Amino acid sequence: MIILKAIARLLITMLALILTAKIVPGIVIGSLGAGFWAALILGLVNTFIKPVFTLLTLPLTILSFGLFLFVINGLMLLITASLVANFHVSGLLAAIFGSIILSIINSFMLDVLYD
Repeated sequence: MIILKAIARLLITMLALILTAKIVPGIVIGSLGAGFWAALILGLVNTFIKPVFTLLTLPLTILSFGLFLFVINGLMLLITASLVANFHVSGLLAAIFGSIILSIINSFMLDVLYD
């Protein structure tokens, strides 16, 4: 059961990434396989690297009333793009905007799945 939920989350994230690439001009996914690998790597990056970034930038996050977390999310998307072939993010602004759109789409789709 846990494995099925993980696979469902991965596929939903992949679909959300593909939709985000259609909405945000600076994000390009070259193939369905690239979308799958980007979703998988993004999950790993968010699990292992994002907490370290968040902890190291905690004073800046507090000073910005949490708005710096948008930058961290964008950086996670840029890191993912640097690790996955055929997945490109043109810059930090596109990554930040893309991470916001991705979060909205992903939250909506997961809410539909689990309710």
